[in-house]
Amino acid sequence: MKLREIWEWVRSLAFALGLALVLGIFVFQPFKVEGHSMDPTLQDQQRIYVSKLSHTFSYLPDYGDIVVIDSRVDRERRFQDDLVGHPLIHLFLGKENENFMYVKRLIGKPGDVIEIKDHQLYRNGEKLSEPYIKEKMEGEDGKWAVPEGHIFVMGDNRNNSLDSREIGFVPFDHVIGSKIEWKVGK
Repeated sequence: MKLREIWEWVRSLAFALGLALVLGIFVFQPFKVEGHSMDPTLQDQQRIYVSKLSHTFSYLPDYGDIVVIDSRVDRERRFQDDLVGHPLIHLFLGKENENFMYVKRLIGKPGDVIEIKDHQLYRNGEKLSEPYIKEKMEGEDGKWAVPEGHIFVMGDNRNNSLDSREIGFVPFDHVIGSKIEWKVGK
């Protein structure tokens, strides 16, 4: 009788872990914001939940959405990356999360021309209203044409953000997902 009870517990735990892995790989996953590139919108060490449906079904989030990206844009991303990046796998392996997942804001999609001039951001010649940025951008002007299959991302703390201005365009398959907004009440 004891063996049967133990088997039921093991089976239930295995099912729960398997379900958690599937949900985390394909549906939603928690992430921790590392650093200050998204100040004042998100703070360092803040936890967010990310919908992975855009990654799973290959559609792009909207302009202005907060996204999690794999910043290793110079390499091909594989299913193994999603599996190894799951928090349960990190827990079992006793590993800390590697710091190549960045939380950024989607600024440009394929075909867009992104330009910084006179400390202002433009998309396709139109000045963007960005009430979420921390402060006026400093630094050099620049212009980028977003190629097919890629997006352009920036942090809200533009003067302290490692983003598409430095790492380059982000391939679609490197967009892990977009931040889930929890609405309470009306």
